[in-house]
Amino acid sequence: MKKTTLGFIAGAAACIALAWYFSHQGSVSAPGARGPAPVLVNVVAPQRQDVPVVLSANGSVAPVSSVELHAQMTSTISQVHIREGQFVKAGQLMLTLDGRSERAAIDKARAQVVRDRAALLDVERQHRRGLELLAQNFIAQGAVDTLSSQVDAARALLGADQAALRSAQVDASYAQLRAPLSGRVGAINVYPGSLAQPAMALTTITQLDPINVAFTLPESNLSALLASYKAGPVAVTVDSALAGAAQTIIGTLSFIDNTVDPVAGVIRVKASFDNQDTRLWPGQYVNARLTLSTLKDALVIPQNAIIDNTLGTFVYVMDASNTARTQNVKRLHAFGLNAAVSGLKGDEKVIVEGRQSLRPGARVRVAEALPAASGVAASQGQDQTK
Repeated sequence: MKKTTLGFIAGAAACIALAWYFSHQGSVSAPGARGPAPVLVNVVAPQRQDVPVVLSANGSVAPVSSVELHAQMTSTISQVHIREGQFVKAGQLMLTLDGRSERAAIDKARAQVVRDRAALLDVERQHRRGLELLAQNFIAQGAVDTLSSQVDAARALLGADQAALRSAQVDASYAQLRAPLSGRVGAINVYPGSLAQPAMALTTITQLDPINVAFTLPESNLSALLASYKAGPVAVTVDSALAGAAQTIIGTLSFIDNTVDPVAGVIRVKASFDNQDTRLWPGQYVNARLTLSTLKDALVIPQNAIIDNTLGTFVYVMDASNTARTQNVKRLHAFGLNAAVSGLKGDEKVIVEGRQSLRPGARVRVAEALPAASGVAASQGQDQTK
């Protein structure tokens, strides 16, 4: 029983010793050295360059104007003068309706105008003759007043007839449907002999040049967006692949909505593009890029060097004594793997790899070889290995 107890105690002691050895193995320094071994890190120097502040957003192409063509009276289609997909100009004749009843109404109204004009001329002659007789005291003043009232009534009747004639001419004009704007004709839903009614859409016309691209931006960018818009034209670019290879098309910001969407927290904007070659098509999905401004001579570092926590935003830098210290920075603009920051002088050695094991004041040592990286980190790493 005593041998078993002694064996158990000896085994437990051996396990504790092994655990202590492995837990302190990484911190054992070389013979004669003091404290823990330096942490291996990779560093880069901040680069100075002009950084364009570019906002990207997904948008859709929308026409400046699109109109559905409706008949304003119920009638039969007599002739279709256009084809589906045809480009038309404003005022071009598109459809002709059966307007025989309207033309008959015009003839009737015109005849009434002629009749009542003749009646007016007759009453005016009688009125002038009455004035002559009144001057010679052959008729009473009451008779002349009656003739004067008849002249006024005849003139009013003639005016009503002329208005009825104009109304009939307007109704007759509805028999010819003309393009209200220049654009491309969509699908045609009627043929000669079809019955057209006001509620029926006969076809559509969509303006393709110029054309808009609508997209949304976060409300956090609203102040900078308004400032750039007031300062001058704001360039917007989109990529289109309708012609096969992707093409970059440049336009200008044309509209900023007057309210922010309180639910999504975004502002709706539009950009206008020349589209004579129809590289943009209504409903097309595109990626829009908007250049707000350019940060001149900004300091650029890799984004993976920046640490965000409850204490703020900072980076680790290696000082002249090979010690890691923190440096507060402010992220001005992030692009790709890099970011433009403030808070650095430009001559620091910013730690980009190995920072996970760092604490302020820790000893560090630059690794002899750097793994492949991209952006600023890659270029700096290659320079250090030469």
